[in-house]
Amino acid sequence: MKRVLLTVAYDGTAYHGWQVQKNGETIESVLNRQLSALFQEPIRVIGASRTDSGVHALGNVAVFDTSSRMPADRISYALNQWLPLDIRIQDSIQVEDDFHPRKAACTKYYEYLILNREFELPHLRLNAHFLRRKLDVKRMQEACPYFLGEHDFKSFCSIHTQAESTVRTIYSLTVEEAEGLIRIRVSGNGFLYNMVRILAGTLIEIGQGEREPEELQGILEARDRQAAGPTAPARGLTLLGMVYEGEKREKSGEIFKFSLDTRGLV
Repeated sequence: MKRVLLTVAYDGTAYHGWQVQKNGETIESVLNRQLSALFQEPIRVIGASRTDSGVHALGNVAVFDTSSRMPADRISYALNQWLPLDIRIQDSIQVEDDFHPRKAACTKYYEYLILNREFELPHLRLNAHFLRRKLDVKRMQEACPYFLGEHDFKSFCSIHTQAESTVRTIYSLTVEEAEGLIRIRVSGNGFLYNMVRILAGTLIEIGQGEREPEELQGILEARDRQAAGPTAPARGLTLLGMVYEGEKREKSGEIFKFSLDTRGLV
């Protein structure tokens, strides 16, 4: 038996999120089904980030255990032959048997795209939130420093969150615009349910002049979901990937510890 780590990219448009659900197809259910068929044994993956319905990923992480003798680095090639075109494995490696993608320390990277122009662009319709009303990017940039560092982000998570703590640390947050496409990029040690989408929705209100950047300090201190802005649509959000830091040691071809960067930055 060995544990294999997959780096997974997907277009989340057609799926009810990552986690297995009774009411629709999910990324996890597809991986479980196709891996079980490929290896002819029951397979259940463990995902690093349980993205919401309609959210995309370039570098999500999942692990599974298998008794297959297929080399870990060949599994990505074999599995891609079984998967639909909107899910693609980017890499597969063997990891230590007790590695857990949600319990190991890592930095996660997200991007929220806003198409801010007079007319929509068809090729971005599934992965960018379209807004015709002009946003003031400079105001949005002025708001970014308020998010940095460790804060209680209870104002920026869904009331349905099951997290034991709403304290998280944001390492970086940037807002850049080029030819009408605004990219909000954020990294941190973890994100709450809907946190990035609420953060984006609040920045949009600031860009529209409906809030002032300095209001963010009070919003954070309020620890009240009603104090922050709306939850931006799921289609604009992409999990770029994550970075796990560790010591890499190899013995007889087996990987015990590793450093892994799954970011699909474009």
